[in-house]
Amino acid sequence: MQRAERLLRGAGTGDDAIALDHESRFLRRRRLVTRGGRAFLVDLAETVSLDHGDALVLDDGTRIVVEAAPEPLLQVAGDLPRLAWHIGNRHTPCEIGADRLWIRADPVLADMLARLGADTQEVTRPFRPEGGAYGHGRTHGHAHDG
Repeated sequence: MQRAERLLRGAGTGDDAIALDHESRFLRRRRLVTRGGRAFLVDLAETVSLDHGDALVLDDGTRIVVEAAPEPLLQVAGDLPRLAWHIGNRHTPCEIGADRLWIRADPVLADMLARLGADTQEVTRPFRPEGGAYGHGRTHGHAHDG
């Protein structure tokens, strides 16, 4: 089985593609199958957060482009700075658009947002939340040292 031990950030194009939801794009080692039916093993040195447009490079040089797969989301409109603050205060991944936000569908957060005056709508679309403030990827916890 082919292995992918290398990642190209923002490559954009490739020889084949794989669509992964937000959770599945956080990985180190996993067997995957491309749209074209090619099975391969991702075997990266460390756990990474793959972004839409990144490419995994197989042993033979084949590039597999990562696509954000459609998934159930909650689209949020209203007083975006205030709503974004409340979403961020709950450490919830959030995609920011010019006039709306998107978060993973969650009835508890939907209720909180409605109580804050947000207009919400359930949608299915690719989810591409903001990365960490200090570079590429996701943030976890409250560590602020370095």
